[in-house]
Amino acid sequence: MTIIDVPEGWPTDETSARAVQGELRSRLVLDEAGPQPGTGHVTGLDVAYDDERDLVVAAAVVLDARTHDVVEEATAVGRVSFPYVPGLLAFREIPTVLAALASLTADPGLLVCDGYGLAHPRRFGLASHLGVLTGRPSIGVAKNPFTFSYDPPGQARGDVSPLVAGAEEVGRALRTQAGVKPVFVSVGHRVSLDNACAHTLLLAPRFRLPESTRHADSLCRRALREAQGA
Repeated sequence: MTIIDVPEGWPTDETSARAVQGELRSRLVLDEAGPQPGTGHVTGLDVAYDDERDLVVAAAVVLDARTHDVVEEATAVGRVSFPYVPGLLAFREIPTVLAALASLTADPGLLVCDGYGLAHPRRFGLASHLGVLTGRPSIGVAKNPFTFSYDPPGQARGDVSPLVAGAEEVGRALRTQAGVKPVFVSVGHRVSLDNACAHTLLLAPRFRLPESTRHADSLCRRALREAQGA
């Protein structure tokens, strides 16, 4: 088992991480529609931790955006690269996630993160961070609204309501299945919010979470068990 090293010069404290986050945020592209929903590839990304062994495992699963068939999958194992600080969780995960992405031979297409993009206290969650670093379109699809407020969307599949910080819309609560708790969609990089929601809905034909997230979650948990066994 190869364990990814923490990159040289990687931030080690909150002050330096916030500085990097602010500089990268200035590179965000928010005026592109992004890839057409249901076309090309989408890549689900997720991580799992073993805090006792100081390990983080990342999984990247490339799907055909139309059929949801798995095109390729990859994993990477790394050391946890940053302490737990709310709002800076991306710094714990990104080196290992990038290593998993680098192992792919297929075009990843749209990156779909189990987390946040603009729906973040400093408008720069994991989906935005990865989008800027890779140059790829990216979205965040989270299981909860973090610290933001929303009115419940209608009960029908596809109903949405704004996820807001004051008067600012930072994402949307999206009902992917009738009568089921919504997911929380936000733009990462180079995708419009309308398209981010459209991608998410197409990726969730049967369950609350998109197939990209379901596949990546299953793969990274399996890879973590294998790493623990090794």
